[in-house]
Amino acid sequence: MPPFHGKAIIFSAPSGAGKTTLVQHLLATNPNLSFSISATTRSPRGNETHKQDYYFFTADEFRQKLQEDAFIEWEEVYSDRYYGTLKSEIERIWAQQKNVIFDVDVKGGINLKNHFGDRALAIFVRPPSRDKLQERLLARNTDSSQSIQHRLDKAEYELEFEKFFDVTVVNDDLAEAKQQVQQLYRAFTTSP
Repeated sequence: MPPFHGKAIIFSAPSGAGKTTLVQHLLATNPNLSFSISATTRSPRGNETHKQDYYFFTADEFRQKLQEDAFIEWEEVYSDRYYGTLKSEIERIWAQQKNVIFDVDVKGGINLKNHFGDRALAIFVRPPSRDKLQERLLARNTDSSQSIQHRLDKAEYELEFEKFFDVTVVNDDLAEAKQQVQQLYRAFTTSP
């Protein structure tokens, strides 16, 4: 039997737009879909574990993998703070005969879309407004006011990349957004 080459669903959005909630919804309702675990050099937070939440590497280990051409895409976000998608992760998912879903920043999303081409659906999740985004970030109660301001400023920058995605979902009403991404996923994965 020839190797399975499934489809890729890519979610990107500014922090607080709700992309992770939408990704989790699709994962919970589509057994033929599997989450791509990213690699990073940042330290685990809270109860995060290696190979479940992220592949945690030291900066030297990450750079070694770069030399081995082990990544589909990668980015150095800050000095020695790397994130990337391992080729072996996609091979693992496709070996299970499943499609792959990504929850990545906008640059990673664009790089993945460029890599997978027509086999990928790149979805940009947009907050309904800056004020609504600020409300959501405040409601999380996890960030300082300075951190929230930084996220809002970054969101303005990230919104400039929306045009590089296949489709935009405005997450104003969560139930509607869930229904919309479900329809997008089904239409994309049932087309040849």
